[in-house]
Amino acid sequence: MKGLRKIVRWPFVALLPGEFTVILCLVGGVRVPSTARAATAAATLTIVVAASVLLALDHRRHRRAGLARRPAFLAAIADTVPAPVRRLTAHELFLSTSFLRWATRRGPHGVRDGDLPVAYAPGQTAFVYCFFFVSVVETLALAFLIPWPVVHAVTLVVDIWGCYFIVALHASCVVRPHVIGPDGSLRLRYGALLDIHIPADHIASVRLERRFPEGRLATVDDNGLADLAVASQTTITVELTAPVPYRRPLGKPAQARAFRFYAEHPEPAVAALKTRVASLGSNASAETRTSTAPEQPRSR
Repeated sequence: MKGLRKIVRWPFVALLPGEFTVILCLVGGVRVPSTARAATAAATLTIVVAASVLLALDHRRHRRAGLARRPAFLAAIADTVPAPVRRLTAHELFLSTSFLRWATRRGPHGVRDGDLPVAYAPGQTAFVYCFFFVSVVETLALAFLIPWPVVHAVTLVVDIWGCYFIVALHASCVVRPHVIGPDGSLRLRYGALLDIHIPADHIASVRLERRFPEGRLATVDDNGLADLAVASQTTITVELTAPVPYRRPLGKPAQARAFRFYAEHPEPAVAALKTRVASLGSNASAETRTSTAPEQPRSR
């Protein structure tokens, strides 16, 4: 099984640049020999068949171990596909679905009845569209300045994907806001890149605090503080009773004891968090008093 997995992984990694080169040659008008195209097609078919066989064997093995169909399928993919490839594929999938949700105006993702969405995307709208305009101008300028077909095809594909990435990332920020749950829990997000769940009983304090951090997104400093800045600023600080683990945009694990994040309208968000957390604390105190109250003697 290990030998088959190596046979599938390494040729697949080597095949992707070859297919990309053939596509660019066809787009750029360069004539590709029929033998090269046939060899690429045959290699692709062979690797797809081998990967399908390996996936089926892994799925059968996990089913025999007692997993249901869906968990067994996900475990089989984890056995075959490297973790960085899975993360990049999931990231591209989230970007595409978020872009479609934004374009079709289907509303925010992950917001249920009783939840309070906290928008942060408006804080970066002007910057994003300025960056998008510059990217479009660059794409058009390179189309006129580069005379070589293949190089022009490469830069055109990269620039078009870059323009799409800018719009899709902003769309994911629009449809994936922060969420305050009815129980006082907090879900911090940044588009398709970041998703942090903070239980209500982990929140110690919430306050309005405008800051202008310079670090990277969700990087934890020496004090256990992580910044989720938008347009280089944050407006709310949440301190926790215990560290909360999460994964940074490229998949690196981290944990923080406090978060600073941006909200377009921070006052209602802070008020809602304080109210819901205070309500949770009062309910917990009432339950504690009830459970520790002495039992009254029964009258005869």
